[in-house]
Amino acid sequence: MNIVLLEPEIPPNTGNVARLCAATKSVLHLIEPFGFKLDDSQLKRAGMDYWQHVEWHRWKNWNEFESAKKIGAAKFWFIESGGGKVYSDAKFLSDDFLIFGRETAGLPKQLLEQHRENWLQIPMFNEKSRSLNLSNCVALVLFEALRQQGFGNEIC
Repeated sequence: MNIVLLEPEIPPNTGNVARLCAATKSVLHLIEPFGFKLDDSQLKRAGMDYWQHVEWHRWKNWNEFESAKKIGAAKFWFIESGGGKVYSDAKFLSDDFLIFGRETAGLPKQLLEQHRENWLQIPMFNEKSRSLNLSNCVALVLFEALRQQGFGNEIC
């Protein structure tokens, strides 16, 4: 699986997602601009010693990433509130890209509108709750995608 963080802002979230990618053998794509420096101590602390086990790529902007990755059968899935489909109803393939936006603003509305058919949401039951933590969202959707694929035959 491929995890994409578009303009991440909070170092510990990105570090936690990197740990998750290491544990699941998922590829991490970080798209600039970032709300931190990649040598940030909080980023390193959250990722602990897992960074060496993560395959990750840095992209200057969305256009660079999209033009390099929009090939083959892999789909782009955009996870953001307001989507027309719940993430667990999607049919994920092993090379798909799970795309998450900034912690404070989410994914750009224009991007979501262009990809409405692949716009997924995580249901929330309390209307007073603004959002879930980014790294929690990534974990929820990633593990559903991996479950659909039999966890890559990693479970004995």
